Amino acid sequence: MDLTDRKLLITGVLTDDSIAFAVAKAAQEAGADVVLTGFGRALRLTTRIAKRLPTEPDVLELDVNEPAHIEAVAADLTTRWGRLDGLLHAIAFAPEDALGGNFLNTPVESAELAFRTSAYSMKSLAVGLLPLLRESPDGGSVVGLDFDATVAWPVYDWMGVAKAALESVNRYLARDLGPYGVRSNLIAAGPLRTIAAKGIGGFDQIAGLWGEQAPLAWDLADASPVADAALFLMSRLSRGITGEILHVDGGYHALGAPMAPPQADA
Repeated sequence: MDLTDRKLLITGVLTDDSIAFAVAKAAQEAGADVVLTGFGRALRLTTRIAKRLPTEPDVLELDVNEPAHIEAVAADLTTRWGRLDGLLHAIAFAPEDALGGNFLNTPVESAELAFRTSAYSMKSLAVGLLPLLRESPDGGSVVGLDFDATVAWPVYDWMGVAKAALESVNRYLARDLGPYGVRSNLIAAGPLRTIAAKGIGGFDQIAGLWGEQAPLAWDLADASPVADAALFLMSRLSRGITGEILHVDGGYHALGAPMAPPQADA
């Protein structure tokens, strides 16, 4: 896929096994110009990991819960590029007491923080960067990372609720950004062994289901299928798609029960 001269802002790069890192790497290899974001103690991690990309990109400080940070990033990109073709929202967080089977006992403050950081922030970024996204010649593209929120998962708890909110945010963004020529879509990815996944107690309980039910082979260590889908959604090839949730999960979501063992050819 040719992304020559596409201008992309990618959030969420913490380690080289993250989905966001895979997206940034694939985007650069396809010819895109990339800027990363990070904040707090993680900013140092992002800056260090950025050196492992084919071309070391700049890293801007961004806490999505701080409006001033979004304004500063918008000002930098206005001076740097004057437009933004693609935005990857790869941001999610829930406090420890909002995960791991503690759903009934989670305090409202933790649930609110999970919602604000994991769902509302996609709206905040899209609105804050809208003037730049509108300048994209093929229409700007906002892409968020999701985990199928149509069902309840073991141990996922209030992060699952936040992802359900994210799916709704995506639909409303599609409605309200469309008149500006900007589209909004999500990728519902299968489980991957990222640093975010490691922070969810009982992650293996979810990930183990894929070996039984996904029709296609699913590699927990390979984020490239998700990255390829993100590049498609941030390219002009997806210019007629918005409000969509693209499942990149080996087909797990399409089956209602584990598959029977494959039979030998007759």
